[in-house]
Amino acid sequence: MPVYSMTGYASAQHSTASTQSEHEAKTSPPSQLGLEIRAVNSRFLDLSFRLPEELRQFEPILRDLLIARLKRGKVEVRASIESAAQSLVAEPTPRLLQRLNAVQDSVKAWLPQAAGLSVADVIRLSATEQSSSRDWSQDIVALAEKVLGDLLGAREREGARLAAMLLDRVAQLRALAVKAIPLIPKLVEQQRQRFMERWAEAMSLSEGSTLPEMAADRALTEATAFAIRIDVAEEITRLDSHLDELERLLKRGGEIGKRLDFLIQELHREANTMGSKSAALELTHISVDMKVLIEQMREQVQNLE
Repeated sequence: MPVYSMTGYASAQHSTASTQSEHEAKTSPPSQLGLEIRAVNSRFLDLSFRLPEELRQFEPILRDLLIARLKRGKVEVRASIESAAQSLVAEPTPRLLQRLNAVQDSVKAWLPQAAGLSVADVIRLSATEQSSSRDWSQDIVALAEKVLGDLLGAREREGARLAAMLLDRVAQLRALAVKAIPLIPKLVEQQRQRFMERWAEAMSLSEGSTLPEMAADRALTEATAFAIRIDVAEEITRLDSHLDELERLLKRGGEIGKRLDFLIQELHREANTMGSKSAALELTHISVDMKVLIEQMREQVQNLE
């Protein structure tokens, strides 16, 4: 199953000219239906529509279509209708002229002083009637399915790029963890040697006031306690486990954005604990490098569905 990004854009147009006869083109100028869908990241599925009045009735159909295919993201749907009647003079039909004449006579019967319809008024009303009389139900659904398919394709391609980047960061984090593992025994041994040197120095200055065995035991106890405090083996094990799960989810695909976001928080916690336990500059650098990589991953995971 692919990994989908929440970011994408797609648009398409449909013209009625290809489905009109010559007579229909004269009486009803061809129109072009345009539809575009924009999507950005969001915690939930947030839909908004900007539709002309002629298409407002189709909002529930479009909403159901999007809900069935999208799970997360802030999605904006825009539609427009451009009619050739806007640039050409629309020819009124005899039926429309008859209706307008009847309505005008009825109005004048009640309002004798009312001005009559002008030629411009008749042309404008003719263009409005032609635009509103068209049935867009089949066109809008077919166009929406096409645009939604293009949007999903764009989100899938972007998701594949994000997944590849995240897998690359996972490999880098594993390499840093491998570098950190051999540092711990060396640090423990160095600290043990340092404690023993301090013990020998203390013995030379104490003039025998403290038993050598007791001082040695105290030095070794402190060295052991220090070794426990700086041991990050547990953190590295948990970090490696989180990386395994993150890699598994990326390869499985699907709706993984929220799970990945949780794993990123856990990775950051382990890297931060390693830094707080650090007793050497090299281990501190590794912790900082890990947190930089994890922060880069966090920014990209927030774009995944």
